[in-house]
Amino acid sequence: MPNGGRDSGMSTAEYAVGTLAACAFAAILYKVVTSGAVSGALTDILNRALSAA
Repeated sequence: MPNGGRDSGMSTAEYAVGTLAACAFAAILYKVVTSGAVSGALTDILNRALSAA
């Protein structure tokens, strides 16, 4: 084992930073997806897909 087995997983601080980063990414993604332009584009794509079927 490279570190003598002392560093086998993430510490609590690393989990906290990872969780915070994931939450920040989710918040940004939510803002992008719910914006007017993206919402309109998704609605248009769904309407075209449903009318073609």
